[in-house]
Amino acid sequence: MKNKIFHPYTPFSVIEKGFPNMVRGEGIYLFDDRGNQYVDVVSSWWACALGHGHPKVVEAIKKQAGILQHSITGGLTHPGVLELADKLANLMPTPERHTVFASDGCSAVEAALKIAIQYWHNLGQPEKTWVIGMDQGYHGDSLGALGAGFVDGFHKPFDRVVAHHAKLPFPCPTENDPDGFEPSQMVIERHADKLAAVIVEPLCLGSAGMKIYSAGYLKKLADCCATNNVLLIVDEVAMGFGRTGKRFAFNHAGIDPDMVTVGKALTAGYMPMSACIVKDEIHNTFSDTPEDHTFYHGNTYAGHPIGCAAALAALDVYEAEDTVARAAEMAEKMKQWMQPMGELECVKELRFLGMIGVVELKPETKPLVAKIKASLFGQGYLFRPLGTMFYLMPPLVISDDDLRAAVYALQQTIEEFCE
Repeated sequence: MKNKIFHPYTPFSVIEKGFPNMVRGEGIYLFDDRGNQYVDVVSSWWACALGHGHPKVVEAIKKQAGILQHSITGGLTHPGVLELADKLANLMPTPERHTVFASDGCSAVEAALKIAIQYWHNLGQPEKTWVIGMDQGYHGDSLGALGAGFVDGFHKPFDRVVAHHAKLPFPCPTENDPDGFEPSQMVIERHADKLAAVIVEPLCLGSAGMKIYSAGYLKKLADCCATNNVLLIVDEVAMGFGRTGKRFAFNHAGIDPDMVTVGKALTAGYMPMSACIVKDEIHNTFSDTPEDHTFYHGNTYAGHPIGCAAALAALDVYEAEDTVARAAEMAEKMKQWMQPMGELECVKELRFLGMIGVVELKPETKPLVAKIKASLFGQGYLFRPLGTMFYLMPPLVISDDDLRAAVYALQQTIEEFCE
């Protein structure tokens, strides 16, 4: 059958060569229609935290599909969405929250951006319309999200379409500024009168190349936003639910964000669902009396019943299997097993954050990246390098032996082509 898909993030030259047709998933593996199995090293775009085919999540989806398939949350509700909103609120440092549901991470971010801007309008400060992020931050591919997060390598064609009010520079620690926060503080203070909110990927800029910064920076950012009357949105779509060794990456900094966006692992990657979790002091300004401040924004599948069932099951599994603690334990092992790669001549540096392990090669190795990726693929490992950077972001349920084997395969293949 001829391929009629307009593939995202896929060069035409790759499509012409052909690629696997995945027909089944089980545990950490994907299987193609020829019977080959591949370790899903990147958790299917960082979503499948519990691997593939977890029986409790699958069963929850099947059960809900026979009861209520879809019901809107505009003027209606249903048991699953009520329970999920309550659970998400109680995962936050302060549980006085309401949740806007959507279908993917970018949609949750769009809601957060619009909530931030309308919040200040509701309070009679319509001049506060800017929402800024970190340089090369990524919050999705919609035009609204590109105004706050813009990765040059992905989004150049849209440069003139979206606003670039200001950006927080990526933290560069110095002796006098160990968290590298002072340049960001200057940006916030300079534009505070126009700023509705700051949005950041917590501790790790994923699509920019897994660029990692300190929890100390995030803590100072939260304090600075509060001091300057600016909302803080923490985008946990990629980092949430145990990936960093804590339930949320912002927990490392001990902060209480005004809004938190989640997705991907919210349903363990099994259903498209996301959420923007909003403090009640923001939510309560959207009353329609005495003036109409209703949030006229929504998503057809917001609070989708089957998605809610998958999310509730995934949250139960994370708790029952102590996934967060196990991820923190596995992270230390992964770091230990990856350390020898730092001694390779072609390796620029290693970086780690929980169950994210990064091997960045030196710039001159760029022509070899595709060959390394292809060799690993032939060995049954699905890597998606970013530039000259290979990373492991496997399902949190991966075994010691399988994780060690993946690390070893990466090291041996890099040595083969680069040494």
